[in-house]
Parts: sequence; structure tokens; C-alpha cells
Amino acid sequence: MSKRDSSLYIIDIFIAINKISRYIKKFNSADELLWSELEWDATMRELEIIGEATNNLIKLETLDNKKFRKIVDFRNLIIHGYFGIDENEVWYVVNNKLHSFIKELERIVVDNNISLNDAIECAKEENYKNKNVILYLNSLNN
Repeated sequence: MSKRDSSLYIIDIFIAINKISRYIKKFNSADELLWSELEWDATMRELEIIGEATNNLIKLETLDNKKFRKIVDFRNLIIHGYFGIDENEVWYVVNNKLHSFIKELERIVVDNNISLNDAIECAKEENYKNKNVILYLNSLNN
């Protein structure tokens, strides 16, 4: 796929949420996550990706700006106010908001008859050395 369309951004979000869920599963609190340098930084990066992809989906009019603007605003907070980020807010988001966001995106995909097949194949090519992402993408095909 030469031009990024909504399906690619949706897959970007799915992958980012899957990565975050894997990164945080061993932690029991925001504080534990915060002080685990690698997982904290990786989680922040994936939240940035989610926010950027959401912003692009809003621009493409796949997502409603009013309803999803908070996700973009959260991304902007992470990018521009990194040292002021409240780990408890991040913990709340990754544990309570991301699952419902995936469900909402799945509904939008069905309601708008968006095919994800090409985007999944493209993501497989981009991530061919990342076995966890490939396993996840294979599960999306089913």
C-alpha cells in the first residue's frame, strides 16, 4: 500500500495496544511501571503512536474529532510535557481505556466496511522479525 489510509492507522493502533498490554502485564501498580525504565519508555512510545494514528484517523474523518480528541491531547501531553506526566493517569489509561478503544475501532471497522487485510499484510512485512507482533497480526486474520 503506497498511501496511508485509515486501515493502516487502525492496525498501527491495534499493534500499539497489543504491545502495551504485553509490556504492562507483569506490573501491579503505576509506581512499578514508572520505575521500570524500559517498559515505561516503551509504553510512552506506543501511547504516542496511538495518539498520532488517532489524529490521522480524525483528519481522514474515520473518527469523530469531538469523541476522540482526548486521545490526541493525551499524546500531546506525553510529547510536550514528558517530565510532568502522572504515572497514575497513564496506569489508568492503559488498564481502563485501551480495551474499550479497540472495541470502538472494531465497531467502526464493521460499520464502515473497512477491510484490514491489506493493512495486516503490510504490517506483517514491516514487522517480519518481531514474532510477537506477527503472532498478534495472525490472530487478527482469524
